[in-house]
Amino acid sequence: MNVEIEDTFAEGFKMWISRVLITAATQEWALTSARAATGFGTSIIMSPAEAAIEKIVPPEDTIDGRPGVIIQIAHTKKKKLAKQLLARLGQCVLTCPTTAAFCAMDEYDELFKTGANLRYFGDGFEEKVEMYGRTLWKIPVMEGEFLIDSEFGAKKGVAGGNLLLIGADPEKTLQATEAAVKAIETVDYTVTTFPGGICRSGSKIGSLKYSKFMHASTNHRFCPTLIGKIDDSELPVNAKSVLEIVINGLTIDAVSKAMSEAIKAAVEVPGLIKITAANYGGELGQYQIHLKDLV
Repeated sequence: MNVEIEDTFAEGFKMWISRVLITAATQEWALTSARAATGFGTSIIMSPAEAAIEKIVPPEDTIDGRPGVIIQIAHTKKKKLAKQLLARLGQCVLTCPTTAAFCAMDEYDELFKTGANLRYFGDGFEEKVEMYGRTLWKIPVMEGEFLIDSEFGAKKGVAGGNLLLIGADPEKTLQATEAAVKAIETVDYTVTTFPGGICRSGSKIGSLKYSKFMHASTNHRFCPTLIGKIDDSELPVNAKSVLEIVINGLTIDAVSKAMSEAIKAAVEVPGLIKITAANYGGELGQYQIHLKDLV
C-alpha cells in the first residue's frame, strides 16, 4: 500500500436517526419510492434532513414477503425528524404505486406516531389492523390500500464519519472513491448521503469573507486549484482532486467499520496519494474515529 493514511481522526456527531423498510410489488417500485423519500437529504447544513438508501432487502427477509429497500432519515432535532418522517413517507411512499412502509429499527429510544398521524389522510375510512405481529393502519387509496406501521422508532446515532481521498489524477481519484462507496454499501446500518455517496464540495464552518451570512463555505485548504495561492493549503503539491465520503450510522461501531472497509477498497485503486479526514480539533463532535485504528 503506497497511500499515506494520515494520523488524524474523523469527528462524529450525535444525530437522531430512523430506519424505514419500504416494500412494493417489484424491486423497481420499492427503489423508486426510496429514492424519492431520500431526495434532498445530503447535509443538514441546508437540507431539511439527511437521508439515504441503506440497502436492498430480498422478499424472503421483509415483513410482508415482497421486495424491499431500507432507508435512513436523520436530523439533529427529534421533533424535526418526526416531521420529516411524516412528510417523506406521506409524500413519497403513500403516493407511490404498490408500496407499504414499516419501522426497521431493531431498538430505539423514541417512538413517533407516524402512521397514526398519516392515517388521517384516509378521511375516516382508514382501518387499524393487527398484522405481521404489529399494529398497522390501512389507508384507502385509489389504487387499493396503503399499509403503514402505526409507530416508527428512532435513536441517537452517529453522523459525520468521513474520509477525504486525495489523488494526483481526477479520474483515478473518482474510481478509488467509487470503490470505497461500494465497500460501505456492504456494511449494515450505515449510509452515505451525498450524490452517489460522494461529496466534491467539502465545507468548513463559517466563511473567511462572507461571515455575516454564510454558516459554511468551501474547504479552501483542500481545494487543489488554490495550491500556491494560499498559505494554509493542506494538500501535497501534486494533488489534483479531493473527494469526500460522509457516513451516517446507527452506532459508532457501524460507522467505524464502514470507514475501515472504505479505506481498504480505496487503496487498491492505483493513483491515490493520501487519505485523511476532516475534524474540528475534537471540540464539536462527541466521537473521534482515528484512521490509524482502522487499517
